[in-house]
Amino acid sequence: MKSIKSYFYLFVIAVLSVVSPLSAKELVIWISSFQDQVYYEQMGELYAKSRKKDVTINVKAYGFREMPDKLGVAIRSGQGIPDMVQLDETFFGVFLNEDSPFVDLTKKVKKSGLSKDLHPRRLEVFTYNGKVMGVPQSLSAMVLYYRKDLFEEFDIKPSDLKTWADVAEVGAELQEDQGQRLMALDGTLFDVFLRQKGTDLFDKKGNFLPDEEKALEVLEEFAEMSAAQITVMPDRGSIFDPVFFSGDLETGEVLCVPGADWYGLDLFQQFAPGMKGLWGMMPLPTWRNEKGELGPRTATFAGQGLMICKGSKKREESWDFIEFVMKNKEANAERFLQGNSFPAYQPSWKDERLLAKHEYFEQSIGELLIQLAKEIPPVVVDPRRPQAIFLMQENYFGSVMFGALSPKDAIKQYKDAMKNSGRDR
Repeated sequence: MKSIKSYFYLFVIAVLSVVSPLSAKELVIWISSFQDQVYYEQMGELYAKSRKKDVTINVKAYGFREMPDKLGVAIRSGQGIPDMVQLDETFFGVFLNEDSPFVDLTKKVKKSGLSKDLHPRRLEVFTYNGKVMGVPQSLSAMVLYYRKDLFEEFDIKPSDLKTWADVAEVGAELQEDQGQRLMALDGTLFDVFLRQKGTDLFDKKGNFLPDEEKALEVLEEFAEMSAAQITVMPDRGSIFDPVFFSGDLETGEVLCVPGADWYGLDLFQQFAPGMKGLWGMMPLPTWRNEKGELGPRTATFAGQGLMICKGSKKREESWDFIEFVMKNKEANAERFLQGNSFPAYQPSWKDERLLAKHEYFEQSIGELLIQLAKEIPPVVVDPRRPQAIFLMQENYFGSVMFGALSPKDAIKQYKDAMKNSGRDR
């Protein structure tokens, strides 16, 4: 009998040794930013502690463009699909086919109150055909970053640059008197400019470049400023290149550059830490409408959202984690304080930590963004949007700025390329 009991106890211990490690639930999230990995690992720990749950958040970080590719392979093969993904809005359209791989979160977002508490323009970015497919993490509002010391040296005030016409005028004087270039930009800003002008890459009916005249005006206006060396493209074509920060920005080749909130919170501090205190933030210059009124002094660019994959067997658990990350006070504060982005969750805007003077810029980022938030123009979501964004960015904008292609020819080729892709209407 003793030996039987001994064998029984050994059997129980053996079973427990196998079951115990599996008793904790694991939720897998793929993210498209290596910088966010620490944040999500911390949020996993905070979530488990706050909810008193035995759960582990397995964070797998990939590159900005790498993650959508890996996700596409996983979805097509049906193998290794994560429970959740963090996807940039730029790539969201890639997955908007007839059978989207993401769970419809419309009812959950409404029940949780997030439909009212998230900035409406940002929630729209991850909504398609009336279905909320993801929840936005960042406001991603555009501002103009400017060299405070050089503005003072050249007697330029932020109020001097209310419109893009002002930029052309001030920039021409600066070039004539000092031989100094004013601003850097690249092709990622094209649809930002369109939305400032009251149009977009697509309309709600799916028509590409619904206001071709305004699209042409944008290219013509910036081509003229580029020819006059007022607004210039970086040598390697991108304002996101680390070399642009260590080169053009640190050496004063240009005095300002447009960027979203995360551009300053993340990239400036990462690639130009030695320029702390030299940069300020101001509203983006804009255009005046027919009545002479200023248009929106901001627009949005990029920004991450959280989705649940249909292939997940832990949809409810995944939503519980997403809702926690979106609404928790510390989760929102840490996303800002760790240099990721300014949150789209509006109740968090009352947090003094988000409103305090930022150490790098020596001004309140939060106050400026909250001021501009009500001006954010809508984004029209379309499955072809990623293709349209990258075509302009990689094939046409730079060619126009460098004088290799006329604005009219660029628009024509742009439309033809979209039509020949078989996806244009």
